[in-house]
Amino acid sequence: LLPLLAEFCCGFFVILILGNFWFLAVLYLLWLYLDWETPCMGGRRSQWVRSWTVWKYFREYFPINLIKTSELNPDHNYLLGFHPHGVLVAGAFGNFCTGPSFKTLFPGLTPYLHIMPIWFGCPFFREYVMSAGMVSASKESVSYVLSHQGGGHASIIVIGGAEESLNAHPGSLTLNILKRKGFIKMALKHGAHLVPVFSFGENELFKQVANPKGSWLRNIQEKLQKIMGFALPLFHARGVFQYSFGLIPYRQPIHTVVGSPIPVTQNLNPTAEEIEQLHTMYLQQLRKLFEEHKSNYGIPEHKSLVFE
Repeated sequence: LLPLLAEFCCGFFVILILGNFWFLAVLYLLWLYLDWETPCMGGRRSQWVRSWTVWKYFREYFPINLIKTSELNPDHNYLLGFHPHGVLVAGAFGNFCTGPSFKTLFPGLTPYLHIMPIWFGCPFFREYVMSAGMVSASKESVSYVLSHQGGGHASIIVIGGAEESLNAHPGSLTLNILKRKGFIKMALKHGAHLVPVFSFGENELFKQVANPKGSWLRNIQEKLQKIMGFALPLFHARGVFQYSFGLIPYRQPIHTVVGSPIPVTQNLNPTAEEIEQLHTMYLQQLRKLFEEHKSNYGIPEHKSLVFE
């Protein structure tokens, strides 16, 4: 869905260039040049955009809920690992960008949802995502957020990334995380406490065309992802007036559960062993969070997370 909206914004920009408003396009390019680093420096959120009434209906459609399991002291900075990616990442957007629940449950903390840097190169679209509270997922951007003196900042990173969206089938519990340790190193370098977050129902919003690993479709999707930087899952759901086929997500409840923080002591030069140790601890806490809450959200007892 993000690619579609970004494509629309880019198309509008092309129309400005080819039409009688080319001077507006030139002015915007100048603005883009001067404002290029903003997505890596905390962005430019707009409370007006974040509180649009449409987001209230968006959250109520599924509905989307945020569940708190532990206090997060605003005197610290936090790195929240969000799982799973799903197709839409609805839980992350609805709870950390446009929903009031985070501020209510965790007063004193400001959430920053990190997304792929490529989106901030799209004319006009970048202004929209920044106004909603999204910032770049680059190392510089995460460092900027977690370096805030006095605490009170929370980086939300979708750990599995675009690659994980290709596993977003209903009932899937496979997470791409075993080789993803950059967020662990970042937490250590800044002394940011780690918090696992699991969004139950995230993979139930769409049905995806079968693409098992090794299949021709999966191979093409993975090659395109490496070239473009984002994945292209082939999905469908319901229509506006019928439930058999369309691109509107199914009305499945999403429960985003925020786990307990893992205290992290700042270490500017962590060793590979120290990173591995904290990564293992994070996986244990993520699995524990899932096991403790899965029965509340319709996950069968015999099902567990699969890390790959």
